[in-house]
Amino acid sequence: MKKTFKVNNIACANCANLIKASLEENFGEILVNLEKEPREVTLEIENEKKEVEFKAEIKELGFEVIEK
Repeated sequence: MKKTFKVNNIACANCANLIKASLEENFGEILVNLEKEPREVTLEIENEKKEVEFKAEIKELGFEVIEK
């Protein structure tokens, strides 16, 4: 299921490229919307375990998923 997360600390295309390069191998195609504030990261999430894994890995890169 496609899921979109609001993420803090994504400043520019370099940040988006870091996220894609670091996480696409584990999570498939990742889209980063630099037009919205806070930035949006959209990807295919198979289950809750993968979602927890994604949030942990993006945090390790220095970005913060905003919880609703």
